[in-house]
Amino acid sequence: MAQRDYYEVLGVSKSATQDEIKKSYRQMALKYHPDKNPGNKEAEDKFKEAATAYEVLSNTEKRAKYDRFGHQATSAAGGGGFHNMDMDDIFQNFGDVFGGAHPFESFFGGGRRGNQRQVRRGSNLRIKVKLNLKEIAEGVEKKIRVTKFVPCTGCTGSGAEKGSSFHSCSTCNGSGQVRRVTNTILGQMQTSSTCPSCGGEGQTITIKCKSCHGSGVVRGEEVISINIPAGVGEGMQLTVSGKGNAAERGGMNGDLLIAIEEEAHEFLQRDGINLLFDLYLNFIDAALGTQCEIPTVDGKARIKIDAGTQSGKLVRLKGKGLPEVNGYGKGDLLVSINVWTPQKLNKEEIAMLEKFRTSENFKPNPDKKDKNFFERMKEYFQ
Repeated sequence: MAQRDYYEVLGVSKSATQDEIKKSYRQMALKYHPDKNPGNKEAEDKFKEAATAYEVLSNTEKRAKYDRFGHQATSAAGGGGFHNMDMDDIFQNFGDVFGGAHPFESFFGGGRRGNQRQVRRGSNLRIKVKLNLKEIAEGVEKKIRVTKFVPCTGCTGSGAEKGSSFHSCSTCNGSGQVRRVTNTILGQMQTSSTCPSCGGEGQTITIKCKSCHGSGVVRGEEVISINIPAGVGEGMQLTVSGKGNAAERGGMNGDLLIAIEEEAHEFLQRDGINLLFDLYLNFIDAALGTQCEIPTVDGKARIKIDAGTQSGKLVRLKGKGLPEVNGYGKGDLLVSINVWTPQKLNKEEIAMLEKFRTSENFKPNPDKKDKNFFERMKEYFQ
């Protein structure tokens, strides 16, 4: 199913302020929270969809990339966002929106989520991927071998030696939280914090795994397939959800962040979605006309040079540029013609050219059709 526009999801305009975005997300989270809609899968999906939209639009950098490139800017493969998270993961990321990690405990009178164990999350990984111009033009699937933390096979990621078990943490009695009551001038105030003994897991290992020393993760490798869309650019970042480092003892994997690098082309230069090529002609071909082969991303193209072509003329090959990253529109290949003046001449060549020095046809005589450089550039890039 196609992803909905994030602004549409939150019901705000594209010019909405951060305060308006936060307010709208808070209202939607309250409306669709599972505690208020028990057993309603549609409400839970809308809750997660709103969290995904807020995760992008509340971040200035991610929002700018989304405005320019759409959903392609935030996900390279396998989707992204919070669709695979539970509610605690979302609150852990956006607790500031509500003023606490688990706001619905006070809104709906429940204590269920406040007693849940803390979910660990693996760290994100960042890699660079180099692409040539053809790969950028067509899109490409890359298989990348990544060194990272993976679940320990000796204990299947639990951190416990085979045959051993866990026991409930005696400090927090298995809740993962330590509650403290403080007397203040306003009365008693109760606060909660992560249990220092079990790190919020609510349980401890009887015998730690010898392979991973109880962490549940070891250094390993994974070959990851990445679908890179056509039209990406230098410095753009894509995200593969859940392909980062594995979390300790069965937590949630981090993400794989892919930074795009462009390899320079031998002949072509990139300018947004347009490509530029400098064609050098000798003045005889420019005067008499000729045909030339021009390099393109996917091969060559032949263009006709009219007799009397002036240096600085721009020839546009429509549709021979790069596609927009969101799939709409395609740039052009702009050929800049440069008439080459010979720098070294022998006596015979000098003598031949001297005969034409005073010829009327060799005297510069531009008319109104011969636009200057700035007029030509303005015309082609409007």
